[in-house]
Amino acid sequence: MDSIRICGEVPLYGRLKVQGSKNAALPILAATVLIPGVSILHNCPRIEDVHLMCKLLVSVGCCVKWEGNTLIVDASEITEAGGQRPLEKGAGQPGREACRMPAEYVEKMRSSVIFMGAMLGRTGEISLKYPGGCVIGKRPIDLHLMAMEQLGVETAQTEEGVTARVKRLRGGHIRFPIRSVGATENSILAAACAEGTTILEHTALEPEIHALCEFLRSAGAEITGEETGRIRIDGREKLHGCEYSIPTDRIVTGTYLLACMAAGGEILLEGACRKEQQALLGVLERMGAEAEARPEGILCHRNRLLLSPGEVVTEVYPGYPTDLQSPMLAVMAIARGSSGMTETIFENRFRVAEELNRMGAGICVEGRRAYVPGSAALHGEVVRARELRGGAALVVAGLAAQGETIVSGRQFIDRGYEDIVRDLRALGADISYEWEEDNSKGDGQSSV
Repeated sequence: MDSIRICGEVPLYGRLKVQGSKNAALPILAATVLIPGVSILHNCPRIEDVHLMCKLLVSVGCCVKWEGNTLIVDASEITEAGGQRPLEKGAGQPGREACRMPAEYVEKMRSSVIFMGAMLGRTGEISLKYPGGCVIGKRPIDLHLMAMEQLGVETAQTEEGVTARVKRLRGGHIRFPIRSVGATENSILAAACAEGTTILEHTALEPEIHALCEFLRSAGAEITGEETGRIRIDGREKLHGCEYSIPTDRIVTGTYLLACMAAGGEILLEGACRKEQQALLGVLERMGAEAEARPEGILCHRNRLLLSPGEVVTEVYPGYPTDLQSPMLAVMAIARGSSGMTETIFENRFRVAEELNRMGAGICVEGRRAYVPGSAALHGEVVRARELRGGAALVVAGLAAQGETIVSGRQFIDRGYEDIVRDLRALGADISYEWEEDNSKGDGQSSV
């Protein structure tokens, strides 16, 4: 298994262009299914989850091609997943087997569920196993199914998966009981080509929702209100090919800001949006960091001892992001004074605490709250990543630790970071990949 080696206590300096957003790219890739033509996506991150989405697109007949960080998707023809039979709009008829998404890809990635709205909008049918790829807590799809049913979809569930069919999607009025990013995205995808008007209320406000709507508008969709929590979608019979640039990844941006806090130094993250980082920057400023918005991005530096931020609570956007909870634990560990982290989104997201404690963090977890005593002198250890953001947290901890840290489980980190070693090395970190002797993967990037 590939590992990452970090020699800590080396300050970070320099500037770095941040990769395109994983959480924006995945629903936009699903949206290309709605377009019987060519979609050109610039600044698309070459990460493992994007490669899996590309494999799902290919499985239903799309042609996918990379040109650097531009991804070209031709969805002119959609076929039955894994087969050759062309599928036409409105194919979802009772008495026939629905288009089945390949289980080997669906089971690896939670985001595959957003193909439901797109495939129903294009073909009127889909069958998929319950999505996997997540070990940080339960992510039920009941809100997704509720929304689809409000748009006229018939759904059937078994122990293994779900089948959904509709002859013609029709507009509806959906109010979500809680804000759900995935259910909001699925509803937008289904409603974009539905008959009539759809109103979505109490929707998620994440920037990735805005990016999906921007992409669909560039393809001819009529969507308004995504930044207010009340979205109106006037369905269109057909969308057209378009060109779109994926925005900067706000979680990768936050990870590298926290890396600078752990190691010290001064970095400029090109393309970073201060508005999207307000919750994180507020915490960092309480810790004694300084950050300023510049036309080209965010400049951040830490040249003195970090202070405890006190209590931090994860919340839906625009609150403190759950995806930056684990890296923040690593930084809290070295700050002067005790801190607390309460996790309100996922019930199993403190798994990284055990590995951080092996490095001397001293974190105590009770239910959904972690107590961090602070002032820890972290030391290098051999630790293992078990999920994406926890893996990034171990890299951040390694930057602050005395001696050498080896982080195994690199494949989890690759799901969301295009090349975390390349990026941190560009900022001056003493970091590199380590491979087993029989590994010949080269730079570790997978391809479609």
